[in-house]
Amino acid sequence: MEQEEYPMDINNLQSLALPEEKKAWFVHDRFGMFVHWGLYALPARHEWVKSREELNDADYQKYFDHFDPDLYDPGEWARRAKAAGMKYVVLTTKHHEGFCLWDTKATDFKVTNTPYGRDLLGPFVDAFRAEGLRIGFYYSLIDWHHPDFTVDPRHPQRNHPDALKINEGRDMQRYAAFMREQVRELLTEFGQIDIMWFDFSYPQWKLGELVGKGHQDWESEKLVRLVRQLAPDIIINNRLDLAGLQPDIVTPEQYMPRARPLRDGRRVVWEACHTLSGSWGYHRDEDTWKSTEQLVQMLVGTVAMGGNLLMNVGPTARGTLDHRAIAALAAYEEWMALHERSIVGCTQPDFTAPADCRLTQNGDRLYIHLFNWPYRHLHFDALAGKIEYAQFLHDGSEVTWLRPSANTLWANTQFPVGENQLTFVLPVRRPQIVVPVIEVKLKPGSAAGIQD
Repeated sequence: MEQEEYPMDINNLQSLALPEEKKAWFVHDRFGMFVHWGLYALPARHEWVKSREELNDADYQKYFDHFDPDLYDPGEWARRAKAAGMKYVVLTTKHHEGFCLWDTKATDFKVTNTPYGRDLLGPFVDAFRAEGLRIGFYYSLIDWHHPDFTVDPRHPQRNHPDALKINEGRDMQRYAAFMREQVRELLTEFGQIDIMWFDFSYPQWKLGELVGKGHQDWESEKLVRLVRQLAPDIIINNRLDLAGLQPDIVTPEQYMPRARPLRDGRRVVWEACHTLSGSWGYHRDEDTWKSTEQLVQMLVGTVAMGGNLLMNVGPTARGTLDHRAIAALAAYEEWMALHERSIVGCTQPDFTAPADCRLTQNGDRLYIHLFNWPYRHLHFDALAGKIEYAQFLHDGSEVTWLRPSANTLWANTQFPVGENQLTFVLPVRRPQIVVPVIEVKLKPGSAAGIQD
């Protein structure tokens, strides 16, 4: 049974927030891989299949009985993540279905009891660490398999005629203790873990007499205190429904904000989480896979607003990444091989971007990402008098700009170049790069105003 070593103190929750300097590595790294993997890879029609199709435990048992990822090679996943420019990884140790990827002592619903018969999590952690990536664990607060998890508006048995009667013998306090027991295992048996990614709270959801779950159900205060006790420097996300605790990171999902997220009017550390297609788990027939241009623009656009991107892959039931996921990671690899320094270590600058561009900055280096290729000229007057040198990042070739002259007009035009104007001169044809980048070396004293 768990050790009660973390007294409740709701009035002092903010003392559990991670200091900003402890998040510096996360803000610097900017790009991570999300991995959603579980029994839902076998039906291959969305990770919420048990809820969507209202399957009971007996219906779902066949996936447990046939789970055997014989081609699982976490080293290959890790190498592809590193090549794509990703610096950290977050894996679903347990998703909403309740299936556990490690040899937990808290339940029999785990990988070591499947035909595969071996732990998946340890080899995963070792492989990604070997490639230099930091490790994050996703852990679902929801558990549709656990006998004490009450039926609620998203539970597979929500429309069962005896749903309320089923709940009579269930005890969420016992379930909350079970979660803490598992989190203790995760944070003590696999070395240093850098991110604890909980998912998710929904107290506002209702279906008849059934209501959703929030921090009281999860006993979130106790859970956070346990995590801090076991891993003082770990990053905890914002999905525990704790209004009294400033989260270490906020995590907009499947959404590109129009501006940097704020909390109480202040900028926060944030991470957008997205999928390569429209599903988190492996979905054989889903067909909204993002284009190379969309993938790169999502990464650039997120960093341009001072955020991180956590991009998801959903491995197959045999433990492989399918050809579409491999192609998407290869697209990132090709672009990041030449443009990583416009992403890693960068943040949102104080300059306003020209039309169809996104800006990132690292010290005296400003990066102009061109989402749409203009004809010959890019006007950026805010940089007038502030540039020391400019070049394309993909090949290091110089990018010039028009110099002002008091008595000379542009050739064949009637428009002079003013002292407070700046116009870059670009080739007519766009380089063969999905998102070309101009790297600008700013003059000393011109780099102030970076929005960390």
